[in-house]
Amino acid sequence: MDLYDAIKIRRSIRKYKQKKVPMDVIKRVLDAARLAPSWANMQGVRYIVVTDKEQVEKVIDATSQKGKFASAPMFIVAISDAKWSGNNGDMAYYMLDVGIALEHLVLAATAEGLGTCWIGFFDEERLKEVLAIKKSNRVVALTPLGYPDEAPAARSRKALSEIAFVDTFGKKLE
Repeated sequence: MDLYDAIKIRRSIRKYKQKKVPMDVIKRVLDAARLAPSWANMQGVRYIVVTDKEQVEKVIDATSQKGKFASAPMFIVAISDAKWSGNNGDMAYYMLDVGIALEHLVLAATAEGLGTCWIGFFDEERLKEVLAIKKSNRVVALTPLGYPDEAPAARSRKALSEIAFVDTFGKKLE
C-alpha cells in the first residue's frame, strides 16, 4: 500500500475480529517502528507485545475503557525512559521518540490491513505491575492490534491554509 493511501485510510479502530495476527506480520509492524528516527539515534523505545488472553484483559482493565476495547485480540505497549534519550531544557525527547515510532507502527499496521487505536489514557502503575515494567521506565502509549470489525468514516480535517504558514506564524501558505 502506498504511504499516502495508508495515511488517508488510517482510523482509530475499537472493534476487532477474533482473528489472530500472524507473528510474521507483528514482526513487520514492529520493524517499521524500530526504523523510526530517535534522539541521537539512541533507539530508546521498547515494545511489549501482549497476546495472552489474561494479560490482554488486564491491559484493557488498565485503560479504564473496557467497553471500547473488549474485542481487542492483542496490544502493543510502548515504553521508554528519560535515560534512553535526551532532552532540551524541560522537553524530554523520549516522548517524541515513542510518538514517532508508534506512528510508524500504526501506519505499517494500516498497510497490513490491521487496525490500531493510539491510547494515551491509562493507569501507568497498573500497566507496570501487570507487564513487569521497571519503576524507572515510562509507559508512554499503547495500541490494540488486530483485524478491524468496523470501518469508521473519515473525520473532518482543517484546511491546510488554516494550519500551515510561510516564514512567520500567520503568513498564509498559498
